[in-house]
Amino acid sequence: MSEAREAAAPPVNLRVGIGYDVHPTDAERPLVLGGVEIAGAPGLAGHSDADCLAHAVADALLGALALGDLGSHFPDTDPAWRGARSLDLLARVAALVASRGWAAVNVDATVIAESPRLAPHVAGMRENLAAALGLEADSVSVKATRPERLGALGRGEGLAACAVVLVTRGEREKGTNG
Repeated sequence: MSEAREAAAPPVNLRVGIGYDVHPTDAERPLVLGGVEIAGAPGLAGHSDADCLAHAVADALLGALALGDLGSHFPDTDPAWRGARSLDLLARVAALVASRGWAAVNVDATVIAESPRLAPHVAGMRENLAAALGLEADSVSVKATRPERLGALGRGEGLAACAVVLVTRGEREKGTNG
């Protein structure tokens, strides 16, 4: 491509990021997913509240802008983040993304867990994640799938989550999905 054509090319205004997180179970802790505490289920081990859903979304946002990963911004070696609420970390990541001139448009996330049943909690997770990102809940999808007793997740030894986030350069129009 010639220099003149490169100079005339419009800037890329959309980017996509993918995030993944997994934590082993810890029966001594509460289970928190998408900021929702789920009673009666073993929690997850981690330096923060170990909300693997919020972590996956944060990593997807960071990945969209090539800003590293959650651990590089909130290292588990830093006592300041011990027990941190992951929704607060996600809001900090969203603010970092905004400081670079970008904003989330939508999120599609999946939790991989043999148990507990997550369907009754999905609406709360969507609302919490949306609030942390400054989105409407209808711009955040949270789904759950079971690993069908396969592997460590299928044996209930942990939970995982993956997320895809679309971001746009500039401010989203208020009251719209993008």
